Amino acid sequence: MRHPGTVFLVAAVFAVLLTGCSKPTYPVRTYQMGEKVSLGHIIYTVFETQWLTQAGEAPNVRMPQNRFFLVRMSASNSSGTDIIVPNLTVQDDQGNTYQEQSNGEGIPQWIGFLRAVHPAESVAGNLLFDCPPGHYKLKISDEDGERTAFIDIPLNFTNETPEVPVPGSDKKKDEGPPMFPNRK
Repeated sequence: MRHPGTVFLVAAVFAVLLTGCSKPTYPVRTYQMGEKVSLGHIIYTVFETQWLTQAGEAPNVRMPQNRFFLVRMSASNSSGTDIIVPNLTVQDDQGNTYQEQSNGEGIPQWIGFLRAVHPAESVAGNLLFDCPPGHYKLKISDEDGERTAFIDIPLNFTNETPEVPVPGSDKKKDEGPPMFPNRK
């Protein structure tokens, strides 16, 4: 016959052993856009964002369900072996998350969906999300998925790429009437 105290003691010992085997927890920090963020062996930097109502050119125009949200970033490998940069998500202020899109057709400088990076090299370009315009945080993680962090991305519509004339090109825009027509 077993003593009830022995069963309790054995259960308590197992509980202590199980908690000692758990993975360490790391603090989840939030960084600002433009800061270099090191997680494991990946160094992330987010440079800018852009919202698009469509992608590509006729006849192959792609329309998003909401809006295309491009996040221009780089990820560098600081380890001595090849790593895979994980796919990322954005999270809004209400906690809704949107997964990175796997089809970058028509997206300028798309970074790709599968990103293998050699030691001391990096990958750079635009991540693609389909989400409603708003304030987001990009959720990033290390190569093992053990450590995560956020990069705060403010809502900004002013950084759409302006049309810039190429010096020496024959394309001239109508500049309108001269500012001082009577001056010579």
